[in-house]
Amino acid sequence: MAFSGGEPLSPYIDAFDIDLFLSKDAKDVQSVIDSKSCAAAYIYSPPTEFKPLDNRVKIAFDADAVLFSDESEHRYKTEGIEAFHKYEQEHENEELGEGPFAKLLIKLSKIQEELPTTIELSPLRLAIVTARNAPSHMRVIKTLRKWRVYVDEAYFLGGISKDKVLKAFGAHIFFDDQDVHLKDSSKFVPSGKVPYAFDSPLYKADLSNIKLELISPIETEIK
Repeated sequence: MAFSGGEPLSPYIDAFDIDLFLSKDAKDVQSVIDSKSCAAAYIYSPPTEFKPLDNRVKIAFDADAVLFSDESEHRYKTEGIEAFHKYEQEHENEELGEGPFAKLLIKLSKIQEELPTTIELSPLRLAIVTARNAPSHMRVIKTLRKWRVYVDEAYFLGGISKDKVLKAFGAHIFFDDQDVHLKDSSKFVPSGKVPYAFDSPLYKADLSNIKLELISPIETEIK
């Protein structure tokens, strides 16, 4: 146990060998993400009626900007879906860069390997739930193989909503970088937002979207 007296927590991450930092304090989460010391997420209020489907621990992750770097996410947002798919297909044999949750996934996968049961019957179950779909899914699969990571389930959804898939999976927690997905998923499963690091080109864009959300209701009221 530790009491920081209100001081920022990010300097203590390495001291306590922390792999995952969860908080309702957005500043603390941003600070940890910026330091790149471990995985971190801002926790949404949990759904009041959430009940685990069984006694296995189930963790679900988005792909880009969570498990993997935000490079592909940035390309999609700036160049469009056709350019995104074209690039991913041409570079499917190139490993995706590590995102803020990559090391956590790798450690969880190693824990699965050490458990005294076959990996398919493991009490720890991992899933990827991403908006990627064919043909961009192959780069994800090949990257996981290079990392020697086993993922129990993977859903490449394209335009299909993530929330019902996550409910069916029974995730104890889901990590994503976009509020558009988390606002729905958090109604069914505990969810956490992974913010962009301050040096990411997506950081400013995300900040602008937050400002627009704050401004729009005021503008509507004035009209």
